[in-house]
Amino acid sequence: MRVVRGGRVLARHELRLMVSLALWLARRTHGVGGGTAFGYARGHGAIMFGFAFVCVVETVVMSVLLLAWPTVHAVVLFLDVYTVVFVVALHAANVVRPHVLDPDSGTLRIRGAVHVDLRIPLERIASVRRELRMSHERAEGELNVEVGSQTTVTLELTEPVTHVTFFGRRREVRVVRFHADASDALVRALATGRREAEQRAAQA
Repeated sequence: MRVVRGGRVLARHELRLMVSLALWLARRTHGVGGGTAFGYARGHGAIMFGFAFVCVVETVVMSVLLLAWPTVHAVVLFLDVYTVVFVVALHAANVVRPHVLDPDSGTLRIRGAVHVDLRIPLERIASVRRELRMSHERAEGELNVEVGSQTTVTLELTEPVTHVTFFGRRREVRVVRFHADASDALVRALATGRREAEQRAAQA
């Protein structure tokens, strides 16, 4: 049963990556709506495309070396080409699925490609600060959404929110660290959004 469930999770993951690739090629984003998007893929793009280039070179070399074995050549060529597509799709997912601040709905949506999608009500944010961290130790009640091993924004919450992991496990988190390219702008926008949310709550 676990194998079947794991297979479904991986198939859904692959589908979301391919959808992200299609959106990237169409220059569209996912899930932004009327909110403000904050990207996090700027510093990650060069690394991903560098890796993709290495994969392309490997594909060409292996294609030449295996010409004498047609069946093996076809299988390896398929796997190599799919690896290149996978890497580009992963970068595309980072681009088309940004963080989204939506004061109208009172939420901050934190994302990491197709692996992380966490919605935090603005009224639960106790503090927000710009904090560059290059190392992260796993701790109970904390979530680190790293890009290139770094995070630039730290949120502390008044009460926990539920994070669903890649394989469906639920975790309660009260501290969230993540990366944003324009972290200063995001921190300022969050401060404004929190004030607006508090005003609406007071008027309700």
